[in-house]
Amino acid sequence: MKSGPTVMCEGAELLQELKHRVSCCIDEAKAKLHSLSTDIWSCPELAYQERKSHDRLVEFFSQEQGWKVDGHFTLDTAFRASWTAAGGEPVDTVDTVDTVNVGFLCEYDALPGIGHGCGHNLISEVGAAAAVGLKAVLENTARLPVRVTVLGTPAEEDGGGKIDMLREGAFHDLDVVFMAHPSKEDAVYLPCVAEHDVIIKYHGEASHASAYPWKGVNALDAAVLCYNNLSVLRQQMKPDWRLHGVIKHGGVKPNIIPAYSELEYYLRTPSRSELPVLEAKAERCFRSAAVATGCEVTKYNLVIVNKELYEKNGKTLGMDFTTDEDVLKNESGSTDFGNVTFVVPGIHPYFYIGSNALNHTEEYTVAAGDDAAQFFTLRSAKALAMTALDVLLCPELLQRVKQEFTEAKRKEHTHNSL
Repeated sequence: MKSGPTVMCEGAELLQELKHRVSCCIDEAKAKLHSLSTDIWSCPELAYQERKSHDRLVEFFSQEQGWKVDGHFTLDTAFRASWTAAGGEPVDTVDTVDTVNVGFLCEYDALPGIGHGCGHNLISEVGAAAAVGLKAVLENTARLPVRVTVLGTPAEEDGGGKIDMLREGAFHDLDVVFMAHPSKEDAVYLPCVAEHDVIIKYHGEASHASAYPWKGVNALDAAVLCYNNLSVLRQQMKPDWRLHGVIKHGGVKPNIIPAYSELEYYLRTPSRSELPVLEAKAERCFRSAAVATGCEVTKYNLVIVNKELYEKNGKTLGMDFTTDEDVLKNESGSTDFGNVTFVVPGIHPYFYIGSNALNHTEEYTVAAGDDAAQFFTLRSAKALAMTALDVLLCPELLQRVKQEFTEAKRKEHTHNSL
């Protein structure tokens, strides 16, 4: 969130009381949350194959009173659990006009060979803990038009499950979304500005490829031209710049001129200042392919808002957020959460788990399953739940978040209209 005047909400004392209570509720559930995390850690599953983890999380929320749970939600290993202040009625039957829908995300896919070396078992625990704690305090508070939604999002490491779920409309009714990722330090956000995840979509017009090819507008041709343009661009790139991607969708049948194509690219530079230069060059490649084929093109980028709230709450819990510029400038890796934040405002902080091991290593796998990680994991969950309470109990704050998100999205759309 942009800096600005502090938003004071009515019932500030109630807000502080609820923050204290949500922390207590999470502590009370720590045994079953630890068991959940351990079960996921003990049975690592690769992207789109997380069946046991899916079933364990569905079981967890099914055993919690008041949650409506949808297994296999939009994807075979995705799920949705939802609770509303209206008594846990099914989502489709609740009047959503004034209801604020707060979302928490769980990831649970593992890495080949080393298991949960990215700590996704802890991401699941954080999402579950924050949601269960928030629900516990809200159901005993004067009725608010609130819904708490948990989405299980598979395949972050390979394939981009959130992108698949976005296509299916899984995030369409969320007002804000929260998740936290384990790391070797507490950070409000480790920017992906040094590694930019870009989805490029071309829209043409289908036609019979043999009988009426002149009536078609070939979106696959646009994707191929884009791919070739970017490949040629590499000879003008600095030695430490990186540009790599794939064509994810290129058509349906050979005798149908493709009306839709999609590419996914990662753009990397060693510093923040150089990335916009590479982006501008890449965008000319996107645009020229569209012009040459007559297709329409859209590009989706990373939009992140609302970071300071989490930092404030985290500090009250004893978090020591890193200010090391070397850490903050380093690449944090790509994430499909960036695609989510083009649709709904959200935060994606990082949290220390008691180890200095690096992510995606065998040492981090051990740390993610260690009992020592539990204190730090639940502390992050508390900070997320407290931040959600800020949004829910301060209407002016929620409105400001939405306004800033809308403005950021407008600027992004203007910048990316090709």
